[in-house]
Amino acid sequence: MRREESLYPEDWFRIGDNELKRAKYLLDGADLVGAGFNVQQSIEKYLKGYLLSRGWELRRIHNLETLINEAIRYDPSFEQFRAVCQKIT
Repeated sequence: MRREESLYPEDWFRIGDNELKRAKYLLDGADLVGAGFNVQQSIEKYLKGYLLSRGWELRRIHNLETLINEAIRYDPSFEQFRAVCQKIT
């Protein structure tokens, strides 16, 4: 199984952590486009990890707004992150 297809939330959280580290590294090097891409990737991984922990069926989705909508179904407090996910997507 490829890492992107793992059904274990911990795997997705670990990948998200790595993407966030890459974003920080790129930001330090003034690569704003690269940093932005990795921020989007990290949020995507964190959301998928959360959703998998709630029994969500893994799908190949990269749109943060779609993922945040799924997360809101499990926990309405995710609504506070909708605008940020819309901007980053």
